[in-house]
Amino acid sequence: MLKIFETAENLPDKIAIVDKDKSYSYQTLLTKSKAVASFLLDGETDLNQNRVAFMVSPGFDYITVQWGIWLAGGIAAPLCITYPFPSLKYVIEDTGATIIIASPEYEEILSPYFSTSGIRFIKIGNFPEYGSFELPKVSKDRGAMILYTSGTTSLPKGVLTTHANIEAQVSTLVEAWQWSQQDYTLSILPLHHVHGIINVNSCALWSGATVEFLPQFDATGVFEIFKKGNVNVFMAVPTVYFKLIAYFETLSLIEQKEITQILEKFRLMVSGSAALPVSVMEKWHQISGHYLLERYGMTEIGMAISNPYEGERRAGHIGQPLPGVDIRICNESDEVIPFDQAGEIQVKGSNVFKEYWGKQEATQKAFTKDGWFKTGDIAVMENGYFKILGRDSVDIIKSGGYKISALEIEEILRTHPSVKDCGVIGIPNEEWGEIVAAAVIPYEHLDLEKLNHWMRERLPAYKTPRKYLSVHDLPRNAMGKVTKNELKKLF
Repeated sequence: MLKIFETAENLPDKIAIVDKDKSYSYQTLLTKSKAVASFLLDGETDLNQNRVAFMVSPGFDYITVQWGIWLAGGIAAPLCITYPFPSLKYVIEDTGATIIIASPEYEEILSPYFSTSGIRFIKIGNFPEYGSFELPKVSKDRGAMILYTSGTTSLPKGVLTTHANIEAQVSTLVEAWQWSQQDYTLSILPLHHVHGIINVNSCALWSGATVEFLPQFDATGVFEIFKKGNVNVFMAVPTVYFKLIAYFETLSLIEQKEITQILEKFRLMVSGSAALPVSVMEKWHQISGHYLLERYGMTEIGMAISNPYEGERRAGHIGQPLPGVDIRICNESDEVIPFDQAGEIQVKGSNVFKEYWGKQEATQKAFTKDGWFKTGDIAVMENGYFKILGRDSVDIIKSGGYKISALEIEEILRTHPSVKDCGVIGIPNEEWGEIVAAAVIPYEHLDLEKLNHWMRERLPAYKTPRKYLSVHDLPRNAMGKVTKNELKKLF
């Protein structure tokens, strides 16, 4: 049995999940997950790594579905609950999902799959409370999960991780950040993303801690939960800390003092998924008494580098390699260079994903000949701490903790009948890290507000450009390729 389920068996009466003011024990969580697994098997002995796509709101139901898929021997493919239909369709069809599971609120958007041949559609309410079928023995080398990342190509790539990969990613963080069953964390991050799934939920449940869910981020709601005094571990992206600071500054001095006294009692606060502005780190320290622990990771590797749990947390730096993770810095020829020289971070370890789903060529390109994963991030070590300098591709935009492919957005923009050509970039923004900006060459006059509405129907909100510019031409090099750094200057 996988380690996360062993914890649940060993702590039957401990509270695992708090969801909408209702508490669920580890025993309840495991019993319901087994019932989900039995229902998914439907008389079969093993799902045999069949892909199960699920669109379920964060909370108790989400975890029981994820665990149920794993217990039945399937590969979990979580769908983003804010995606428009074309993005959902891409993930469902790219994974080749044979089962789709949906919460009631997402049944309508997924309704085209109600009667699709070869796909079994399950509504959350159909799951029984208890199951009676024998569950398969799932080996750790089998596929566990497919999460999607934009990468440097126009279409998102499915990152396949095995149970062994997930156990390595989780156990490393549990050790490094000293998780225990006394911990209580708040889960607010999207659950189609490694940060929320691995760093928050899986680490907590692996350790026997308690996870409280706040399905939709709301600064008032976060502080109300903090005021109850249970939460002692909190993880978020820089954008969330930016919004919490902005809300805190609207409060009276008495309310601010009360919140500061509560935050000072926390054990750990972490920031990741995007670079943490030094100004945000300093302001949060003034409010909470904590220097946020900044770390570095990717969908493909989980977490690889972290500031120390005990010791100096250096602003603007990501820290040192985590236990069991090998890091090297290489030049453009994949030759190893000293840490104090700028180069690409390359990673090796049992935390590294298995493959890009159905994309053999992309998988091969992602690794060096001697088996190191090429992150594409450029870093240098300064006085024992790694610092990220940037990305080797200007076509990746980091916004609000997401990595967004500019090429994917450009492809969709070009399908608009009034857009002749376009260039998409990220421009620096204190709250979001970067925001998506698009320069478009129109065939005739183009209403940019209408264009934005049109884009929102085709892309998730976080991928939709925040700024538009109508231009006669785009800056290009001698080969005709758009020079993105020159394009940024237009904004």
